This record gives sequence, C-alpha cells and structure tokens, in this order.
Amino acid sequence: MARLFVSDVHLDSAAPQATEQFLSFLRHEAAAAEALYILGDLFEAWVGDDDEEPGNERVCRALHELTSGGVACFALHGNRDFLLGRGFCERSGCRLLTDPVIVELEGERVLLTHGDALCTDDHPYQELRSIVRDRAWQQRFLSLPRAHREQLADEARAGSRRHTARTVPYIMDVNPASVGAAFRAAGVARLVHGHTHRPGVHELEVDGRPVQRIVLGAWYEQGSFLRYERGCYELRTLPRD
Repeated sequence: MARLFVSDVHLDSAAPQATEQFLSFLRHEAAAAEALYILGDLFEAWVGDDDEEPGNERVCRALHELTSGGVACFALHGNRDFLLGRGFCERSGCRLLTDPVIVELEGERVLLTHGDALCTDDHPYQELRSIVRDRAWQQRFLSLPRAHREQLADEARAGSRRHTARTVPYIMDVNPASVGAAFRAAGVARLVHGHTHRPGVHELEVDGRPVQRIVLGAWYEQGSFLRYERGCYELRTLPRD
C-alpha cells in the first residue's frame, strides 16, 4: 500500500474549494493508502485547540474518520499552524511528529520537515520563527481570549503578505548550505519538505554522494501530493474545477 505526503494545504474558510478538494482527497486517495503524512500548514491559521472554525472542524472529523478506518496519519507543525496540540490530535486522530523527523520507508531512512527552517536567508522570518516557537511565548498567546488570538492571527497573515511582496523570491527559498547540513546531520539520502510552494524533485550531491530533495506543492490553485510505493516516489497534482 502507498504512503502519501502533503504540505501547505492552507485550509481556510475564504477558500472553500480547497477544503472540498482536500476532503475528497481524504475520502479517496488517502483512504486507500497505508499512511498519510501532513508536513505542516494544513490550516491557514490555527489559534489553539479551542479553534471552532466550521471548516477546520469538518477537516478534523474527516481525518478522524480516516484514522478510524485504519489509515495512520501523522502531522508536523507548519509556520501557520504551529499551535496544533493534544486537542487537535484527539479531534483528528493524527499523531504529531517533531520537526524534523526521520521515517523508514521499506528500509530507507527519509528525512521529513516542513521546510521553513531551511530558508535561512530570510532573516526577518527566522527571527519571528524563533519567537513563536518558544514554549513560553505560546503559553502566553494561548492564555488570551480566542477572539483576540484570531485578531492577532489576521494581523500576522497580513504582515506575512507584505513581507512576501517586498522580499526577493530567492531569499524565501531554501539555503543550499542549510540543505547540505540537514542531509549531513540526518545521514540520509532523501529529504521531503514543503513550505516554499515550489514543487519539484532535485538531484544533488552532498560531500560527493548523490542525494534527492523532493518539494511538495501548495493547494492554493490545485491539489498536490507525493505518493510513495515500492521504492517509487511520484509527485501528483489534482486539478480543481
């Protein structure tokens, strides 16, 4: 049976077509798989496990149905949904994994990560990342009323759009030295990540040995996932009407 990988689905009430497509993906492609790995940014925003956005709740119920049917589902935090916690796991049936993580696929060790930690040329983003990933900061944020958290999340997304608009595109892509360091530290020959929204398969060399970096696509305009089965990795797209 296949294992599937997605990232950057960015589910949001403002984009109902993406939500419907992802729910269809869970009912069909994912339901026939052995496992589903969500490598961050499943949601455009997640302000805490008391999130009551109706679309997000539908997705959690669908994931719970998937896992109850015997499909293992794993999730990493992204830069948009880094507050996913125990409550999300209980509602969805997913298991949260530490980022980065090494998984074994038929004897091969593969490194999985959201990918934002590899974009080290984007210094303002890395500074922000270090702040919001701090446990004490998260506890203070989660102690705020939900309406206040939602307002702050809206402001953060607007700031992110402004930052993206004025930043040279290559700065927001992965840094080659950081990619090489990740391969060395993990001792693997294959890396799968998202975040950059630049799907593709990159053949590289690190210290004279061949390695492969697979980048997952975002779901803004169409579905995108990686399928692994019997040693074969295939990036696939799902057209959207």
